Amino acid sequence: MSSHYTVSALCECLHINRSSYYYYQKAKPLRIEKELPDKLLIEEIFNKHKKLAGYRTIRMDLEKIGITMNCKKIRRIMNKYDIKTQVRKKNPYKEIMKKTQEHTTCANILNRQFKQTEPLKTLCTDITYLYYGRCEKAYLSAVKDIATGELLAHNVARHLTMPIVLDTIKKLKTNVNLNGVLLHSDQGSHYTNPEYQKILKDNKIIQSMSRKGNCIDNAPMESFFGHFKDEVDYKNCKTFEELVEKIDEYIYYYNNKRYQWGKLKMAPVEYRNHLLNVS
Repeated sequence: MSSHYTVSALCECLHINRSSYYYYQKAKPLRIEKELPDKLLIEEIFNKHKKLAGYRTIRMDLEKIGITMNCKKIRRIMNKYDIKTQVRKKNPYKEIMKKTQEHTTCANILNRQFKQTEPLKTLCTDITYLYYGRCEKAYLSAVKDIATGELLAHNVARHLTMPIVLDTIKKLKTNVNLNGVLLHSDQGSHYTNPEYQKILKDNKIIQSMSRKGNCIDNAPMESFFGHFKDEVDYKNCKTFEELVEKIDEYIYYYNNKRYQWGKLKMAPVEYRNHLLNVS
């Protein structure tokens, strides 16, 4: 039995007219020619973001140059021409140091209240690991403003010892008035350490912690690390110094040039200034 079917049989099966099918086929080159400028624009922005931009980022970039294109159209063109971003891998980071009896946890004061409107008042922090060079390992500690999405302080270290978080707080202190600020983290051993908790108390910082095993409680920080690992080619850094330079460059870009859909399509610093002006 032949596996081939006639056009008439297929059209009858799909309940369409043969004339409609032939018209569609005839008009195909015209449709491709018509959408070619849009496709080239989308590809240009996609490549500018190192082939990691989603349809929302592309739409925001288009709007910045005065071009309006709805998300549905951008997604259709991206799917049609196989313009696809990488899928973020699940973060395998786990607690790697055991807590001792003097370590204490704190209440989850933040309680997933991520819709903050006052800049520099509700912050979150975390640490992630980064492999680079010949299987060398470094660690990135960062503090993020939940209201604006801005990275306020970060620190990179070769070792996962207490200075990585203590130095992060020292850097934060130079940028932010810490009196009464809420700082949220997970229950990692660095954040339950008495030395860390003392420096927070001395600076009148209110400490909040995620519930055990609930990474979503610190979603803003997890989101940043996810974007960083998607968008930065840190694995090909040959030296620690090169890695630090690449991290600094990305955080500057993230704060000043990476537009965010949920922040009125503004970059974090721009959105922070907007909130301060309307308050």
